[in-house]
Amino acid sequence: MIRLLTFTLWLALHPVHVSLMSIDYEPEGKVFNMFLKIYFDDFLLDSGLGADGGDKLVFKDSDEFTSVFLTDYVNEKVRIMVNGNPVKAEPVKMDLSDNELRMNLSFGSDAKVRSITVKNSIMTSIYSDQANMLIVRVNDFEEGARLTALENEKTFDIQ
Repeated sequence: MIRLLTFTLWLALHPVHVSLMSIDYEPEGKVFNMFLKIYFDDFLLDSGLGADGGDKLVFKDSDEFTSVFLTDYVNEKVRIMVNGNPVKAEPVKMDLSDNELRMNLSFGSDAKVRSITVKNSIMTSIYSDQANMLIVRVNDFEEGARLTALENEKTFDIQ
């Protein structure tokens, strides 16, 4: 009971409910580099691991379970389509420090990029005030968006 009360109080004091994401296109390699940062305690709740779930994840470059679990989480919560075709992110690097989970992922694109649609539902079922900040960069195109529980999808038309 005390543990539950302590956890509930700690959640009430959490500063903000936000995630940050950037998607940058690298034309030479026809690859998108994606960066995602979320608070680890929010991730534990949203992923279904709960408050004690952090003990199950060991953040090491060689930890296959953590890499697969985090990548599956991102691909479930963040749906990306390039030119109307769905893509899946692959892990590059993942790091945890100061309650911030930072993930670098990538995904490819064979065709000329005409549009990118991002649907981000990270923590939107948990917090009504969740803000998933997003910036997309493709060649000379750069645009940002604030995705929320009510508006969790944005299509970027690349000129």
